[in-house]
Amino acid sequence: MTRRVVFNQKGGVGKTTLLCNLAAISAQRGKRTLVIDLDAQCNASQYLLSSGERQAEAGSADFFEATLSRSRSTTQFSDFITATPFENLSVMAAHPDLEELRVKLEAKHKIYKLKQSLERLKDFDAIYIDTPPALNFYSQSALIAADRCLIPFDCDDFARQALYSLFDNIHEIQDDHNPELVIDGIVVNQFQPRAKLPTRMIEELKAEGHPLIETRITASVKVRESHDASIPLIHYAPNHKVTQQLVALHDRLD
Repeated sequence: MTRRVVFNQKGGVGKTTLLCNLAAISAQRGKRTLVIDLDAQCNASQYLLSSGERQAEAGSADFFEATLSRSRSTTQFSDFITATPFENLSVMAAHPDLEELRVKLEAKHKIYKLKQSLERLKDFDAIYIDTPPALNFYSQSALIAADRCLIPFDCDDFARQALYSLFDNIHEIQDDHNPELVIDGIVVNQFQPRAKLPTRMIEELKAEGHPLIETRITASVKVRESHDASIPLIHYAPNHKVTQQLVALHDRLD
């Protein structure tokens, strides 16, 4: 079972879009796939659940709240998971209460609870963990629980500067908490091939020795349409260029 986190401390790089679409491709290929949404903004949950009639009765906030109380002895991890409208794809939905819970979880040192639960989980072939765009309790929990980390990058100079501290933070997690965590590499998202700046920035990052993945995900309005419909691209527009790029990325990582 692969446990992959898609992580960047900078917002706006398309982290959730990449994660949900990779997970949807995994499920479409026949793998029992779970998305764990740890972002209080709940974007991954809305993307994967809003097109159907299913509503999450419990999710990641309930899971972490259970770790703070004795109720954890009467609940199972599966109690916090909801099936999406898409075959083989389930989600542990987020809730705005995650932000309120964060301080309590930090005080009680619950940073390993997600890892411990996922190590016992046998119901899935692939797990994708979505995080907030910050190095906080939830993203640290995800990096500790995962065995792979994919880093999205959008060819912005602010995002480039953030890469340096991002790698420092991931390496610290590897050294102190999770030596088995492997960095998949940097995937360039929302790429504009005709623009000079993205091409120049990619070449500079390569020269600096950063692990760039050759597959690029180009910018397209079709992605926003997919968001609006709450249908991942593999189902919404399976033959579209961006969908095929995402399939290529999935197969490269698989």
